[in-house]
Amino acid sequence: MPSSSSDSTQASSPRKHLVFTNRSGPSLQHFLAQPLPGAGSASDAVADEVPYLSVSDWGQGRTYYVEVYGCQMNVSDTEILMSVLNKAGYQRTMQLEDADVVFLMTCAIREKAEDKIWNRLTHLKTLKTKSRPGRPPMVGVLGCMAERLKEKLLESDKLVDVVCGPDGYRSLPRLLSLRALSADGVANVMLSADETYADITPVRLDANKISVHLSVMRGCNNMCSFCIVPFTRGTERSRDIDSIVDEVRQLSQQGIREVTLLGQNVNSYRDTSQSDAFDTAGYGSDLSRGFNTIYKRKEGGRRFAELLHRVAQVDPEMRIRFTSPHPKDFPDELLYVIRDNANVCRNIHLPLQSGSTSCLERMRRGYSREAYLDLVQHIRAVIPDVTFSTDIIAGFCGETETEHQDTVSVMQQVGFDLAFMFAYSMREKTHAHRKYQDDVPADVKSRRLQEIIATFHASAKGRNQRFVGTQGLVLYEGLTKRHSRPFGSDDYGHKVFLEVPPNLSLQPGQYVRVHVDAASSTSLSATAVATTTQAEYYDEHPQVSFGQ
Repeated sequence: MPSSSSDSTQASSPRKHLVFTNRSGPSLQHFLAQPLPGAGSASDAVADEVPYLSVSDWGQGRTYYVEVYGCQMNVSDTEILMSVLNKAGYQRTMQLEDADVVFLMTCAIREKAEDKIWNRLTHLKTLKTKSRPGRPPMVGVLGCMAERLKEKLLESDKLVDVVCGPDGYRSLPRLLSLRALSADGVANVMLSADETYADITPVRLDANKISVHLSVMRGCNNMCSFCIVPFTRGTERSRDIDSIVDEVRQLSQQGIREVTLLGQNVNSYRDTSQSDAFDTAGYGSDLSRGFNTIYKRKEGGRRFAELLHRVAQVDPEMRIRFTSPHPKDFPDELLYVIRDNANVCRNIHLPLQSGSTSCLERMRRGYSREAYLDLVQHIRAVIPDVTFSTDIIAGFCGETETEHQDTVSVMQQVGFDLAFMFAYSMREKTHAHRKYQDDVPADVKSRRLQEIIATFHASAKGRNQRFVGTQGLVLYEGLTKRHSRPFGSDDYGHKVFLEVPPNLSLQPGQYVRVHVDAASSTSLSATAVATTTQAEYYDEHPQVSFGQ
């Protein structure tokens, strides 16, 4: 076992936490995270045995409870760790009070997200010390916040027992056993250059859902000055195309109707593995016109256009989406794949962040205002009925009023159908933290954010009116949790609330032909006409321009 700062026989003496990082601590190769043999099923998701540490014995029959915060990648990661834990003998419970281990899957993208976790940990301490003092649950913090604040989490008044970063989930059973055998906190926050979890079949959080997110690549090389992701999730690495296509095929056989290909920079996907089935390489490897990177791009390999094409061929009745892309990685080949495959949805997420060229330069985004607008125009020329969603930051370091108005004007020019809008939050380790000052006052950030939100809603409500009175295709998802209202989604990224005639019975996963009756800035309302299939619907109603 790794040594501590005092003799392990002296129980009263303080001991250091056991923390494994890329810079310190013993090698995990021989101690914690040996690669798993075999591939392809959840049964492979088992940690190797270590002679002096029984993993399976401690986990056998114990229960865990998990709460997920943040992005869809955290949902995907949670489904991977559930596979690992289940094979190690743990059982998931839906009741917090019954759990032997409580996990929080965390986000570190903004300060508000981290504050929410600290508040939750304080609440969980009450469960440990007052509600169940005789059988206190172990508490684990996972994900991006785990990597960013490992030492602080372990030293935070015994709020946390185990800390595990995004690349360490295979080691989680051992970390829990180590914690159970000692009084010390344990952490594994090592970042990997090749971990993709391709050989682990996820255990879905909701087995009844008809849509899933499928991770195809991890990490990010872009190093945008505001973003913490490269520091919490490491550099880019992609799953091999064979494992992805095989998993999509399995999902189709299970009745899944919608798959979202997932990655921090999903359209920079680059698979260099050997493949017997897919030998195309280099198709769609160019950058978008007028875009560049701050890092040296690697050549070769199968690119995202090839992956998206292969996935779309698996099941023409399965809807395909992808997120989150970077605007620099939209070569014409990718646009043609979206245009030519009816089951690839026509909504493209195109993060803007700022509409000011000078602010984009400080953000290290690799494009200008003009290049972004040219890309939007080019995409619409290739895919006339495309819709766009985006991300926008208000009040980045040094942002002037003129730069803010540049953002507002780009929003008005593009006309986004969906937008994720936030006030800037400084993150440690980032380029902005090292080089800039977070000098836009909070009240100014708030005012600018409200102007951005108002601009979006005014534009989106007007644009969505073009759907009113038209026919549409909706994937029925079920009833809303709050009002039990039938709803689904269309190809363009809209949530669609449905009026269902008494003579029409719908089941989740069915495609429905609808007549759109009304529209708001964020959703459509429609009357269900009849069930259908994608093939039948698009034979009758080809994807056409709405006059954009």
